[in-house]
Amino acid sequence: MSAQEDQEMELEALRSIYEGDDCFKEISPVSFQFRIGDLEDSKAFMLDVSWTDTYPETAPQMSLDGFFNNKISSETKLHILSKLEEQAEANLGTAMMYTLFDWAKENQESLMENHKPVIQAVTLTSSNEATGTAPAKKKERKEQLTKSQKRRMVSKTDYKGELPRGWNWVDVVKHVSMTFTS
Repeated sequence: MSAQEDQEMELEALRSIYEGDDCFKEISPVSFQFRIGDLEDSKAFMLDVSWTDTYPETAPQMSLDGFFNNKISSETKLHILSKLEEQAEANLGTAMMYTLFDWAKENQESLMENHKPVIQAVTLTSSNEATGTAPAKKKERKEQLTKSQKRRMVSKTDYKGELPRGWNWVDVVKHVSMTFTS
């Protein structure tokens, strides 16, 4: 069988296995996202996987660069990717997506054992505050989003964090229809 036929068969199997599963998202016929862990779990991570033209004879491209993973340190990301690449190398030549996802779910605790959430703090100081000559100004606060707002924002974008083409066409059509009816 050719790589293309293998990919088509595996894609069909993945669609049937993960039908209705919120953890699995098909971005394109060769690109997928799989969430390991619950949304509320601090040790959850989102794995982005893309097939190359020669997959499954070569390992798929794996990434943890998505917005969902911004609280995971780069060391932990490298550890997870290295372990997943070892699994991919062991399964070369066979359909391995389900195997990789299942292995990651089973080994989530060991993959995230050294995980310490990354907290990015921004402090604003002005030159007047540093010298203490002027009255203290209130620091500007960045708007804080709730988890549900962040989830909604992520679900509206693709795996790169960009809005899909035509996301606001309903507004354009409504505007055009209003201008022609007046």
